[in-house]
Amino acid sequence: MYAIVRVGNKQYRVEKGDTLLVDRVRGDEGSNVELEPLLYRSDETIFGGGDLDKIKVEAAVVGHERGKKIHGLKFKPKRGYKRRFGARADLTRIEIKDIQLLGRKPASSAKPKDEEKEAAPAEKKAAAKKAPVKKAPAKKAPAKKKAPAAKKKAPAKKKAPAKKKGTGSGS
Repeated sequence: MYAIVRVGNKQYRVEKGDTLLVDRVRGDEGSNVELEPLLYRSDETIFGGGDLDKIKVEAAVVGHERGKKIHGLKFKPKRGYKRRFGARADLTRIEIKDIQLLGRKPASSAKPKDEEKEAAPAEKKAAAKKAPVKKAPAKKAPAKKKAPAAKKKAPAKKKAPAKKKGTGSGS
């Protein structure tokens, strides 16, 4: 039995007891984290989004670490330009505690749907009891007359372009 999970925009294939080194995850050492399943495989394969709600992948944070330092260098010859830089990734080591296939969807996602189903018939009954309100057709406003346009001034005369210097024969 294994699952494909998404952690920090990356996908990992996990089994119960596996240890992973992933991008930094919020949570203290020893705390439990629930991972987002993308696929579950056992005797049957589950691909669909509705079926994935029944899968629960739990992991525990083992510790926070820093990755290997990556060195870089910028260099432009004959210009006296050199720049060195380095970076280390923040990582978290997690251990997969359990992969469960639940009998039904978790209770947290079931409550809002039940409330919506109960509220919908009540709203329909309330809407049926109210008398329909008729609206009067909207009247069109009379078209406004445009004011006569003011006389426009004649455009100003443009100056002649200046003569270019140095275009003569030059003696």
